Amino acid sequence: MPTLRVELLEGRTPEQKKELAKALTEACQKVLGSKPEGVDVLFFDIPRHDWATGGIPWSERQ
Repeated sequence: MPTLRVELLEGRTPEQKKELAKALTEACQKVLGSKPEGVDVLFFDIPRHDWATGGIPWSERQ
């Protein structure tokens, strides 16, 4: 029963998340032999000002 935690910069649509959850669940089925009902996918939307890469917040990137 895998639980997948997915952290994303905010702004993805519910449909994109739904498609990603489906693809991740299918990958767990294929690779781990998991049953779909045993796979949990948790999405965490991170504001751009709370995520920095290379010392630069994403809110300051073009």
